[in-house]
Amino acid sequence: LRLVPVPVGSLLSSYGWYILLAAVAVYLLVQKISQSLAARPSSQPGAADAAVEPDMVVRRQEALAAARLRMQEELNAQAERYKEKQRQLEEEKRRQKIAMWESMQEGKSYKGNLKLNQQEVESGASTSSAVPKSKPNKKPLRGGG
Repeated sequence: LRLVPVPVGSLLSSYGWYILLAAVAVYLLVQKISQSLAARPSSQPGAADAAVEPDMVVRRQEALAAARLRMQEELNAQAERYKEKQRQLEEEKRRQKIAMWESMQEGKSYKGNLKLNQQEVESGASTSSAVPKSKPNKKPLRGGG
């Protein structure tokens, strides 16, 4: 028992003020937290307020149901648009495969046929929108001899 007071006394003499300040800070912190917890239920509407105004609760629930219904309808419309787009893409792929098969049956290269089809589409768009340019007369780089 004689050994215990010496280390405790030296500890208190070295760090006594720090220990006291830490204890006061912890006490103030605990008081602040307990006050905020006591004030919280009174600031928010609790079960008593909900029981007083059942009409407001019903309106709120109806508004939530209407919002969910609108969101579901939007989601269904987006899914329908996506499905339609996928169907169109599949139809286009099927047409390309049929065109490739027919060109192979005729003995043509299916890759060349696809390139020709793409060039026809591009040339049709370019000829309708722009006038072809004529080449100016140029002198040949080499002489005639």
